[in-house]
Amino acid sequence: MPVKLKQLAELLGLSQTTVSRALNGYPEVNAKTRQRVLKAVRETGYRPNRAAQRLATGKAYSIGLVMPIASGIGSDIHFGEFLAGLAEEAVKHDFHFVLNPSAPEDEESTFRRLAASGNVDGLFLAHMRANDPRIAMLKSLSIPFIVHGRSIGGSKDYPFLDIDNTAAFYEATRLLIQLGHRRIALINGQEHLAFAIRRKKGVTRALKEWGLDLDETLVHHSVMTDGYGYRSMERFLMQPNPPTAVLCSSTALALGAVRAINQAGLIVGTDISIIAHDDVLPMLKPENFSVPLTTTRSSLRAAGARVACRLIGGILERGTYPDQELWHPELIVRASTGPAPGK
Repeated sequence: MPVKLKQLAELLGLSQTTVSRALNGYPEVNAKTRQRVLKAVRETGYRPNRAAQRLATGKAYSIGLVMPIASGIGSDIHFGEFLAGLAEEAVKHDFHFVLNPSAPEDEESTFRRLAASGNVDGLFLAHMRANDPRIAMLKSLSIPFIVHGRSIGGSKDYPFLDIDNTAAFYEATRLLIQLGHRRIALINGQEHLAFAIRRKKGVTRALKEWGLDLDETLVHHSVMTDGYGYRSMERFLMQPNPPTAVLCSSTALALGAVRAINQAGLIVGTDISIIAHDDVLPMLKPENFSVPLTTTRSSLRAAGARVACRLIGGILERGTYPDQELWHPELIVRASTGPAPGK
């Protein structure tokens, strides 16, 4: 038999009103009492009546995302990892997570309908683009939101969590240059996405500091899968003057690139160096590659958890959080990077 609010209150020697207010984060309930209530909830398995809770607080205890769905949009292991972190944090706070599918051209109106429905207390936005019009749209709605990533251009006055993509790929490129590499390729994410634009900017900036230019024939933009990584690397290696090093925007792309390098009879870290961005995907650990990968690392799952923590914390008015966070990825050097051939 599920424990009811009345039984929980009797167990604690508190009124039902006090228990309810403790669970809903009312400030007049002191911290000691709230901790007693939460401990009893964990021990008894009590679950509040959502309908009653919504009537009492006006909250849906849900956060939402609009998911573009179309024939040309495939599944994305990277976004799946981000959602896993977000969902884990939502469960801790007993929040629901609402995915609202939408045709890409109808995305903004779907956000508006979701915000107006009362079914979610907050929204988050992902897959940021340059001059992204969705930010102004979300700012016009009377509902909390947070952005995973940052747009390029336009207003910078909005809550976000992002990694410093420009700095990450600048530092990775500088390492390759210091190892003597001059022909450096880039297998990047889709060209319209803000993170891919910033990563290319980081590569270009590092090369320019050494009086070098990024050869556009050594740059490919695509969906980040091993298949695209393989085809991109295969084309690079067919050039009369192939690269001696390559940067990949994900370990998924690197998996394909390494396969192409191996099939060409070349040795990773000796004949050609490779650096990938590591989103800490459980199935693609860089240290488990045949030659362990040098990476720039930042966990997508941790980012998802942090986005949920900030959004839910704001909804429940618990704690204070920075409005904008820029995480700096860690550069981890392994065996896939070595001196340029002949150096």
